[in-house]
Amino acid sequence: MDTGIWIIIVIAVFAGGYLLRMFLAHLALTRAEQRAKQVIEEAKKDAEATRREGIIETKDAILKERNKFDNETRERRNEIKRLEDRILSKEENLDRRLLGLEKREKTVQQREQAAEEKISQLEDERAKVQKTLEVMSGMTVEQAREMLINDLREEARLEGGKYVNKIESEARQNAEKKAREIIITAVQHCVPELVGEATVSSVSLPSDEMKGRIIGREGRNIRVLEVLTGVDIIIDDTPEAVVLSCFNPINREIARLSLERLITDGRIHPAMIEEVVTKVRRDVDKVIIEEGERTIFDLGLHSMHPELVKAIGRLKYRTSYGQNILNHSRAVANISGMLAGEVGADVQKAIRGGMLHDIGKGTEIEGGGGHALIGADLARMYGEDDDIVNIIASHHGDKEATCLEAVLVTAADAISAARPGARKESLEGYIKRLENLEKIANDFKGVEKSFAIQAGRELRVMVHNELVDDEAARQLARDIAKRIEREIKHPGVIKITVIRETRIIEHAY
Repeated sequence: MDTGIWIIIVIAVFAGGYLLRMFLAHLALTRAEQRAKQVIEEAKKDAEATRREGIIETKDAILKERNKFDNETRERRNEIKRLEDRILSKEENLDRRLLGLEKREKTVQQREQAAEEKISQLEDERAKVQKTLEVMSGMTVEQAREMLINDLREEARLEGGKYVNKIESEARQNAEKKAREIIITAVQHCVPELVGEATVSSVSLPSDEMKGRIIGREGRNIRVLEVLTGVDIIIDDTPEAVVLSCFNPINREIARLSLERLITDGRIHPAMIEEVVTKVRRDVDKVIIEEGERTIFDLGLHSMHPELVKAIGRLKYRTSYGQNILNHSRAVANISGMLAGEVGADVQKAIRGGMLHDIGKGTEIEGGGGHALIGADLARMYGEDDDIVNIIASHHGDKEATCLEAVLVTAADAISAARPGARKESLEGYIKRLENLEKIANDFKGVEKSFAIQAGRELRVMVHNELVDDEAARQLARDIAKRIEREIKHPGVIKITVIRETRIIEHAY
């Protein structure tokens, strides 16, 4: 076969394939159109069915809402009907009450008119009786009224005095019981050790030969030691002992420690004395700071100025009436905290104020006034708040207390000082205090004599029976107590006992 035939065959094959593909494509398109028409018809049927179902559901919902609205409308109409019935019933009741009130008003008016007529008659009769009484008694109405008022006033004063005494007695019993419980609770948690007051210290010597070495050639050693420490060194016939005398306890402690170290070392000459005193002074300053820090740590105090801490440490070497000031201040802080806890005051403020109340005794700053005012100025200078400053300034009455914690610290200070054995008191001061107590009592009218007993804890007052009755005796006891509180500073409580006795004397012949 030639090439032309093959070409014709190939063309015919391609033409046949193309025609077959076109036929198949037309057949597929025809089937697709039929399927699309079928889907469209089904979709129209479903849409119609869905539309009919929606219409039916909408009609059902509308019917339900209409029924619900009808029911609510019916209930509201019934409620309105009931309210209208109640209003009509109330209106009828009000009408009936109004008629009753009108009748009562007429009755009251009639009674008022009758009462006015009766009052007028009584006024006429009272005027006649008053005139008759004035003629019979010889007194006017004003005079009689004044006499009656005076009698009632005197009777009321006596009854009021009895009632006040009864209330005071009950309040005093309850207050004393509660105060005793609070004080006992506070004191039993704080029993500081007692330290004897002294302005001299004694240093033991290994032998009397050491006295000559302390004195030195021509007294050079003892002079250097006295100049460096500010202490008087007394070397007398006391065997194996040297006495150090100084009112500054810190200087006395420095001198004592320096002398002990020099005796232990054995080399005693001016250069060595100066070196030892310098070291001891540094050691004592370190002890002061450590003691102050230990104290504020033990009491739970925070944010305190270093100078105040140092002043607290210096209290370790101060005493008053034989009582160590640092131990006393710690005791006051603890007691103040206990008391504040019992009465609902600020415990931390009471503890801080109690610890710092005698800080003026530990300062090296000179100032006017007593230690309370000096301590208050020191606390203010180093950033303590106004309440703490007031606590310090008022604990001896130099300033008025402006907060409850100041009163508690004052009480705690008196408790610490008043414990048996806590302080030593000079005989002269003791006698003067007793004399002042008796003098205050003797200044009152009606007092025959008075006696201060129980170391000044009780004042017994004898009064004249004719000049002072029972009520006046009670008032006298209160007046004496108030004057003692105002004029005398005293630790603890002073009991005032007023004694009034009746003596009947008859003679038989």
